[in-house]
Amino acid sequence: MTNYNIALIGFGGVNRAVAELIASKNDLWERDLGFRLNIVAVSDLHLGSVISPNGLDAKTLLAANFTKGGFGQLSGGSPEANNEMIIKKAPADIIVEATFTNPNDGEPAVSHCEWAIQSGKHVVTTNKGPVAFAAKRLKALAEAKGVCFEYEGSVMSGTPVIRLADTALAGAELQGFEGILNGTSNFVLGRMESGKLFAEAVKEAQELGYAEADPTADVEGFDVRLKVVILANELLGASLTPDDVSCEGISDLSGLDIENAAKSDSRWKLIGAAKRNADGSVTGSVAPKLLPRDNPLAGVNGATNAVSFLTELLGTVTVTGPGAGRIETAYALLSDIIAIHAAKTANNKEAA
Repeated sequence: MTNYNIALIGFGGVNRAVAELIASKNDLWERDLGFRLNIVAVSDLHLGSVISPNGLDAKTLLAANFTKGGFGQLSGGSPEANNEMIIKKAPADIIVEATFTNPNDGEPAVSHCEWAIQSGKHVVTTNKGPVAFAAKRLKALAEAKGVCFEYEGSVMSGTPVIRLADTALAGAELQGFEGILNGTSNFVLGRMESGKLFAEAVKEAQELGYAEADPTADVEGFDVRLKVVILANELLGASLTPDDVSCEGISDLSGLDIENAAKSDSRWKLIGAAKRNADGSVTGSVAPKLLPRDNPLAGVNGATNAVSFLTELLGTVTVTGPGAGRIETAYALLSDIIAIHAAKTANNKEAA
């Protein structure tokens, strides 16, 4: 049995869910997966930071209901966040990065990942920023340092869309994809179909926790643009940056547009897409698209995500699943750790 020490960067919904899973599932993981996880450090902008080489009890972290700077009450704790120190100095094997995504440059998460890799630590992240802006550089650095950089949850939360396409569709000759990659915008469009105005639908999404106080990244397509970059570069071998992907959101769609779509037995969806062109280049786009109801993406409702892979040998293969959620996203981080463990186990067998 292997024990992995982990440091949590950010202690919001996702990494709190990771702690919840550790508190309840470690024995199961030991039996079924061959490893246990031990939290040795946490850093959070609101709560501060704490290091404990012997480990922090996950149940205590969850039950304490800390106020601002609350980690300062713990042995080895400080009321101030210190992400760089925690990443570089904590006795962690794996850095679990789950901080806010900056859609303009991916910072500070890009630096978080780089510090970890430079320190010889594996990284698992749900953050789109480091992958969209710096995946090539970070993967090369990870290979040079002999560690893993994993990011399955950066596109569709717990739905394993990247690994599925990499493995199950290997050899199917992927030509492109199109998908509903933002649950908030999909929810808003659905509510507009029921008669709500755009502003009313956005407010409802905020009240339900689907949308942030500033919903711009969701409704204007910026979130989807990052995900298009990730999938295009990862699966189509492109070298796109966010600036290379044209982007249009849903804020200009009117109630009349929605009504006319229904009359023509169609639905508006915000679609992120990329395709391989005849000359081998790859182009990406984000825009509202009118889909006939027999399109598999047209039937995707609420905050669900879906992506249709366009292949030469299989035709269109559509994957649908949760694109958000605390536990679902925490599962993506677990799947990354499972991948790290599998690679370590394989390397140990080769060495033997």
